Amino acid sequence: MSSADPICACGCADPSGAAAHAIALALAVDDLDRAITLGLLQDEHAPICPQCSAHCRQATRDAREQRLRALAARERYRARDARLRRRADERAAQRAGAPATGASANAAPASNLINAADDAPTPPRPALPSAAAAALARAKAKAAQRGPT
Repeated sequence: MSSADPICACGCADPSGAAAHAIALALAVDDLDRAITLGLLQDEHAPICPQCSAHCRQATRDAREQRLRALAARERYRARDARLRRRADERAAQRAGAPATGASANAAPASNLINAADDAPTPPRPALPSAAAAALARAKAKAAQRGPT
């Protein structure tokens, strides 16, 4: 390739923008894997050639932002999926009468974790919240006072 041949998708041949040109060429042929390998996602200031056309520079920026948004969405989806799976496991364990396993919000406080001699299993949580259990107890007492119907 001679120095007169364009080395970027936009036709720019500035040697100082070689990294940006390689990314732009990969994006031009829709090779995202190669563009990422070449540094598309390095940071918010990945290589951009100032001599390239405005359209070429914007296409590179847009591709970077789109990829970053997609990666962030994938992470949010994975975190949500793990959270839903953990909650389902906790509910299943609660229904079975066994204490929930794994790291949950209802785990023993950190002060209990420090004492290694405190290995007693935690009692299962009640099936109803305390306010609901109290309301149920009041309703049962009221029904018992009325007698059989």
